[in-house]
Amino acid sequence: MKHDDHLPDDAVAPDNPFVKHFSDPEAVSNYAEGPRRVVPGLEALHRMTAILLAERVPADARVLVLGAGGGMELQVLAQAHPGWTFVGVDPAAAMLRLAERTIGPDMARVDLIEGYIDDAPPGPFDAAVCLLTLHFLDAAERERTVGEIHRRLRPGAPFVAAHLSFPQGAERELWLDRHVAYPVAMGADPEQMRGAREAVATRLATFSPGQDEAILRAGGFPEVSLFFAAFAWRGWIANA
Repeated sequence: MKHDDHLPDDAVAPDNPFVKHFSDPEAVSNYAEGPRRVVPGLEALHRMTAILLAERVPADARVLVLGAGGGMELQVLAQAHPGWTFVGVDPAAAMLRLAERTIGPDMARVDLIEGYIDDAPPGPFDAAVCLLTLHFLDAAERERTVGEIHRRLRPGAPFVAAHLSFPQGAERELWLDRHVAYPVAMGADPEQMRGAREAVATRLATFSPGQDEAILRAGGFPEVSLFFAAFAWRGWIANA
């Protein structure tokens, strides 16, 4: 389940509105263009993730990907490292079907599971990835999820996380403006992006980079380093 900034008006429903959104056929069919338009440097983020994991994992690494719907990062990781195998977890079945189509022939090395972190195998995994996903979780559930990822990793295994993370004080409104200004500059409809801004401001759990790093450490990762910053997005490499 990934962030594409097109949350419908009924996404405030309590029965997991984000899964509902990412189960919508139109949202799924248009998904591929969303992250590329909204996240500056998305392709570079995927490539850097592959490089960072490769620093510490064996040639036959087993990698856990949480929030695997769509399959974009799985495709890049699988193509970059033919010896790796993957378990991808996502709660939206429609997004997992899209992942299958995106990954294509490399699906022979990928197991996809419909669910959340608790539905992932116990491991141990050689690495884990969670991109454009953790901002859907509040602080307590985010820390718990990070802890469950950590519990499934071998000692010293790398974990890459990237999601919305920007100052939450007096600068918050400015960063929200910047967040939507980028896709508008890339050709997105300004009115649609105004709605997206409201969705991010009121429906997602966003924290400052410092708070996000503290959550990663509280989840069991003592070594946390920032490697990616692009407007309102941040990415970290952490080691179990």
